[in-house]
Amino acid sequence: MPRKGITGHDEWVVTEALATALVALEQLPSKHQPRAHMEDVRKILTARCEAGAVTLHLAQAKCRLFPDTNPLTIYEEYGLKDGLG
Repeated sequence: MPRKGITGHDEWVVTEALATALVALEQLPSKHQPRAHMEDVRKILTARCEAGAVTLHLAQAKCRLFPDTNPLTIYEEYGLKDGLG
């Protein structure tokens, strides 16, 4: 059976990359944040996700970028409890 896309899970990889990029850009000082591009990234991410899943992807990305931070703290920051929307 042929793989879908290049890796077989291209959609997942791109979704995770978008979420991670957005969280990383949010960490820049405000004057260095490319706001217009960040909004475009958020729009693309939102279009790729099921309703309500954007915040979960963003929380997971922040957990990856900040592994020393308590994940429950991050989930609560995004309005999620116990990692669920």
